[in-house]
This record gives sequence, structure tokens and C-alpha cells, in this order.
Amino acid sequence: MLYNQISQNKRKTVFLLLVFFLLLSAIGAAAGYLLVDSYQLGIAIALIVGAIYAFSMIFQSTAVVMRMNNAREISVDDAPDFFHIVEDMAMVAQIPMPKVYIIDDPSLNAFATGSSPQNAAVAATSGLLQLMNREELEGVIGHEVSHIRNYDIRISTIAVALASAITLITSVSSRMMWYGGGSRRRNDNQDKDGLGAIMLVFSILSLILAPLVASLVQLAISRQREYLADASSVELTRNPEGMIKALEKLDHSQAMKSPVDDASAALYINEPRKKEKVSSLFSTHPPIADRIERLRHI
Repeated sequence: MLYNQISQNKRKTVFLLLVFFLLLSAIGAAAGYLLVDSYQLGIAIALIVGAIYAFSMIFQSTAVVMRMNNAREISVDDAPDFFHIVEDMAMVAQIPMPKVYIIDDPSLNAFATGSSPQNAAVAATSGLLQLMNREELEGVIGHEVSHIRNYDIRISTIAVALASAITLITSVSSRMMWYGGGSRRRNDNQDKDGLGAIMLVFSILSLILAPLVASLVQLAISRQREYLADASSVELTRNPEGMIKALEKLDHSQAMKSPVDDASAALYINEPRKKEKVSSLFSTHPPIADRIERLRHI
């Protein structure tokens, strides 16, 4: 059951990334059609912009992310139990030992970052280390180490990059179309036929709706990776109850005291800002009750 769930989650994530690339291509086609009367050129430019964003974000330093979240690197002498659990989980997962960080915050949370297992890091809040027992902490760290082993952080980074590229393209295209005109607006005669009018309306709607759709796909990828990391943690610890008990405690955690930006929020094991409940469609994390229910059926 566990391995079937892991395989299913991986297939869903690959599908969502494919949707992201198709959406990026569609936005490029719409922008190219409206601005230069060439959807092929628009697609090419969009894919190039997406690739540049993805590669630049993949190679960002792990230290930058940790500074953004006010995390401090520790050694084994600073928090021996925490350090050794990270070491044990990394050994079981067969990845290099990640760097270990602590965030001084009373809330219960943790995250992992890094573009590959070779430059990864794991961070946990001081509140998490104080209130979780060993089996619960193993479940949480197993979750984060699974993100590293499964290259979830790289996938999430690519999703952020593609969403940013889509937002950039739609923003620039909208400004150029409304303020500078465009090939489609200058060639009104070409748009008098039915097909031309349909393409024009479709292109404009694509530019308007693209950022929203991109955000929904990005959030869906984030939620899917959380389910996968929960299941992978159980695979590493062989103790589903440890992960379940940890999630139950996370569900009652307070919000983090320091501000957390949107990009970092998706990295955490638990929603760090504890906003008012909204539709799960717009949430960076799946409901903890759903995550627990899935684990109970493993």
C-alpha cells in the first residue's frame, strides 16, 4: 500500500509539472499572437524565460533561504538529539548528511531546502524540539529528509520559477498590449472573421487567467509533495504512529512569530501563518486531518 501511494503521488506531480509547462507555452502563444502575430515566437520566448528562471533559482544558495527564515546553523554539541536524528534519517535514506539549523520560535514547524542532497539542509523550530518526543521528531525529520531524497525541493523550486515566469510574461504582455498596442490590435481586418475574433478573445482571457491558474498548479504540487513526504517518512522510520502523533501536535501549533513570505511558506511541514481557513484549493498544505487519514490506511 505504501509503495503504491508513493508511486501514485510521483505520477501526479509529474503530471502537474507537465501542466505547468503546457500553461507556460499557452501563455507564450497568446502573448506572441497578440503582440507580434507569431504564436511560435511567443512559445519559444516563454520557454526560454521559464528555463532561465528555473536554472537561476535552482542554483540559489541554501544559506540565503536559511537567512530569510532567521535560522542558525548548529553542530552536534548544540542539540545532540536533534543532530543525531537527522544523521540517522539521512543514513537510512542513503543521502549525504544535511546541514542542520534551528529557528528560535515557539511554534511547531520544520522544513528542508537545497537543490540536491549534496547541498541540502534541515531546519526545525525550537518549539518543535521542546515538545516532540523522539518518535514524533523522527517522523518530522523523516518527512524533511524524504523531501531531500525525493528531490521535492528542486521540484518546488521549478514550480516557483515557472509561476514567476508566467506572471512576468502576462504582466509585460498586458502592459505592451494596452499601452503600446500590438500586432493583433493593429490588424483589425484580420480579426473580423470568426476564427480571428475567437483567437483574440482566447488570447486575452489566457493572459488574464494565467497567473491564477499558475498559482493553483503550484499549490497543488506543494500539497502533493506533502502527502508523498508523509508516506516516505513512514517508509524510513517504519513507524506510522510516530508520524501520525507528530501531525496531531502540528495541527494544534500556533503561528510562527516571525513573518514568513509566500515562497518559504510552502517549504514548511505545517502552514506557518495559520491563516483563517479557506478552500483547500488555495492552501499551500493539505489539511492535516486528510494527511493523518491517508497514513492510517498505509
